[in-house]
Amino acid sequence: MSDAITTGSVEAGGLEFGYLAAGPEDGPLALCLHGFPDSAHTWRHLLPELAGAGYRAVAPFMRGYAPTRVPEDGAFQTGALAADAVALHEALGGDGNAVIIGHDWGAFATYGATAHSPGRWRKAVTLAVPPLGAMMNAFSSYEQLKRSFYIFLFQTPLAEAVLDRAFVEGLWRDWSPPGAEVAENVDRVMECLATPANVAAAVGYYRAMLNPSRLLDRYAAEQRSASRTGERPVLYLHGAADGCLGADVVMSDPAAVLAQLPPGSRAEVVEGGGHFLQLDRPAEVNRLILDWLAA
Repeated sequence: MSDAITTGSVEAGGLEFGYLAAGPEDGPLALCLHGFPDSAHTWRHLLPELAGAGYRAVAPFMRGYAPTRVPEDGAFQTGALAADAVALHEALGGDGNAVIIGHDWGAFATYGATAHSPGRWRKAVTLAVPPLGAMMNAFSSYEQLKRSFYIFLFQTPLAEAVLDRAFVEGLWRDWSPPGAEVAENVDRVMECLATPANVAAAVGYYRAMLNPSRLLDRYAAEQRSASRTGERPVLYLHGAADGCLGADVVMSDPAAVLAQLPPGSRAEVVEGGGHFLQLDRPAEVNRLILDWLAA
């Protein structure tokens, strides 16, 4: 981890979040949100670059991922993730110049947070998961259904038993291009899934995804926002070699993705990038993000 990156914690929305951070305390907030199976360390290449551009870049560990606490309300729906992003904006002193960057589940949180509270954000970036409306046909593909087996497995009582290091490492290898660094990243993931409660939390995101009975009314407004088009322009990036959500399914028609994003948005494929494209192609992804934020 770069010497420019520090650790900290903050209470936001009644939950204590651990985070990694870089950059001046008085810089505009750049909130970077990770997905599954991942950790805040996924942003280790981007945080120093954002800091160099003057941002106060903060990458929290998402709810339930140690050292962030497991929420007492057991909520892991998209609306709760969006509410967390808004609460972190408030707790970290963000203003209307803040930007938000989300990968995988962090992308879902980003869509929800920017649609629910557009005045808090200037621009957004999402990676690897397009807006919900652009994913409607994904599961009509047999090949994509095979890639998404874990989503359905996680609906069963077997989920907590199988979500061990070997399983996580298998996902990383399947979702990444040949030769990608896996072991170090999986080490970080397993630190976040250190207890049975953390493992259950990670699985909980997927159970809330397909089980309406797990949706809490407390986050109803944010939940609705997560499925509608927001106001702030979004840069959407997808790895050409993504083995989780295939570019052949998502980006076969970039115009269909753009149709689900706010006016002024962009959608690009990153050649050689897998699902964790910010780690597979850090220089290119960092450049695309920084150019987008500066424009």
